[in-house]
Amino acid sequence: MTRRQPEYRLGGGTITDREAFYTALGAALNGPGGYYGGNLDALADCLRGGFGPTPPFTLVWRDAGIARSHLTGTVFLGERALSYFDAILDTLRAGGVAVDLR
Repeated sequence: MTRRQPEYRLGGGTITDREAFYTALGAALNGPGGYYGGNLDALADCLRGGFGPTPPFTLVWRDAGIARSHLTGTVFLGERALSYFDAILDTLRAGGVAVDLR
């Protein structure tokens, strides 16, 4: 019998800047006022354990289009230039999180 991985829901309707993203993610994964990073490096650290759920898990990101339209700006991950939204997705997926954008 295959065990289903945990699923968390992130409401993206209020994610209009980076701070709002990390606040919403912390609440989605650790409850109100919860912490799960404050920048991409801290997010990667949290994904390694000790700050709440450790992957593998699924993040269902509702209203992701709102966040995508606001989390802009170029971030370089290695030699790749990504929008901040795409850099978040890359960091989550590299850390073992299955992301379901809705």
